[in-house]
Amino acid sequence: MQFLGILIHTLGGLGMFILGMKMMTEGLQATAGQKIRRILEAMSANRFMGCATGAGVAALIQSSSATTVMLIGFATAGIMTLQQAVGVVIGANIGTTITGQMIAFKLTEAALPAIAIGVGLKYFSKKRKFRYIGDIVLGFGLLFFGMMVMKDGLSPIKSDPQFVAFFTLFNTESVMGLLLCVLMGAVLTVAVQSSSATVGLTMTLAGSGLLDYSTALGLVLGENIGTTITAQLATLGSNNVEAHRTANAHTIFNTVGVGIILLTFPWFVDIVELLTLKMGAGAVTHTVNGEFVNVARYIANGHTFFNVLNALIFLIFLPRLVQLTIWVSPKPRKSRERYGLPEFDSGFIDSPIGALARVKGEIIRITEFTHTNLKKLARCLQTRDDDVLGEREPVEEFLDDSQKVIISYLTTIYQGEVNEPEAKEISEMMRITNNIERLGDSMENVSKILERIYDNGIEFSDQAKKDLTDISDKVIEFLGMIVDEMREKSDGFYQRALACEDMVDQMREQMRYHHIDRLRCAECSVDAGVLFIALVSNYEKMGDYCFNIATGVDRII
Repeated sequence: MQFLGILIHTLGGLGMFILGMKMMTEGLQATAGQKIRRILEAMSANRFMGCATGAGVAALIQSSSATTVMLIGFATAGIMTLQQAVGVVIGANIGTTITGQMIAFKLTEAALPAIAIGVGLKYFSKKRKFRYIGDIVLGFGLLFFGMMVMKDGLSPIKSDPQFVAFFTLFNTESVMGLLLCVLMGAVLTVAVQSSSATVGLTMTLAGSGLLDYSTALGLVLGENIGTTITAQLATLGSNNVEAHRTANAHTIFNTVGVGIILLTFPWFVDIVELLTLKMGAGAVTHTVNGEFVNVARYIANGHTFFNVLNALIFLIFLPRLVQLTIWVSPKPRKSRERYGLPEFDSGFIDSPIGALARVKGEIIRITEFTHTNLKKLARCLQTRDDDVLGEREPVEEFLDDSQKVIISYLTTIYQGEVNEPEAKEISEMMRITNNIERLGDSMENVSKILERIYDNGIEFSDQAKKDLTDISDKVIEFLGMIVDEMREKSDGFYQRALACEDMVDQMREQMRYHHIDRLRCAECSVDAGVLFIALVSNYEKMGDYCFNIATGVDRII
């Protein structure tokens, strides 16, 4: 029965710790999600700035795994290059060590007050912002309360010879023992999907005297390998090469880094101990009431020191890391199908920032597709091209199906945990997608009208042809400007978009006026005039749809 009680206390405490971590991460993402996205999107090619950014973001949301999943979404969407993403991943490993540092400061006395305040904010606040803050505070409290429960649960086994004998299997005195520690740390982290949780458990075991200091550091090294499984799981079923490369870079970085430290493990242990003593900590062997009160500080510093050292090494050799990642990752398909529908991975659903980045990438792709086909259609205003006219149904069907896939995925994201800015972004993305599909409808209408004109031998006057070319060029320019804005935000975009929309409207009115003059002078037939007005009207609608898209882009991109 004693064993059962110990197991329940330990697993219950670990469960509270993991729940607290999850609540903190979700609350922090919900509170600062838009800022995080803007920071990541503004990333430069400078690897050191990327590392600093990754460290800051991971420290902010308390999870390197969540940060890596976001980066996979950004890399997949084409918003970030592989080298930029890898630089940020390197920094994220440093940032996530802040959790261990917090645990080492023994803030357990704040656990119950934090839970009380967090519950009040989360369940009794009317404003969503305060509810998210409640998640953060409540998660913080549960994290430290879970640590208390784990420590209390493990305290009876310190004097049990069988348990002590079991834990002595894990030691770093031999190569096999050291490798076993690393393997156990990796397996535990894979099982609980949180390196912070396993680092916390390791600190508890070490503080109780069940693990010595060097053994705990061996487990922590393994935990750094195990944490990479989250990014790998996010890429399962994905055909996107960038997603696999980003996840593989994370795994290679941590695994090779651990390998380097293992070759110099005794010196690593001594350096961490020396640095921690220099920082004012007491001796690692100091005990109070049978508890090793300082060992958590040494483990936290070892975790941080490993990741900082690993980052410095790999930042220097970042191009080589990228090359190795590309070499071991799946090779890209030679070309994507012209009518390949958007592809989304369920692994991103728990990371709205990464998921919305994926949607943004697909929206850019179908907007570029529409822009390309609009330019092709413009050629048919002057000369018949049956290849272009014959593509109208596949093009329209592709845009219709793409709309359904994107709207369905956005709806799935919306049904999860999203904050107010993310809900607004989802709404605007739906609006953009719907208007792209309407552009496709108008393009199909123009194609049908042009085919009818050529089949019936209807001729337009030179002025009418020029008018059609002018309004078509303006719409093409408008949509091209939107594509550029989607890729890189610029100042004064909305005013330029408004000017384009006004210009298309003015062109339509002038062309109608000139058309009436031509009818009066018998310069064109009634049939030609009807079809001319139909074409102009469709291009004017395209201008409206472009403006709707531009409005959405200005609000969220």
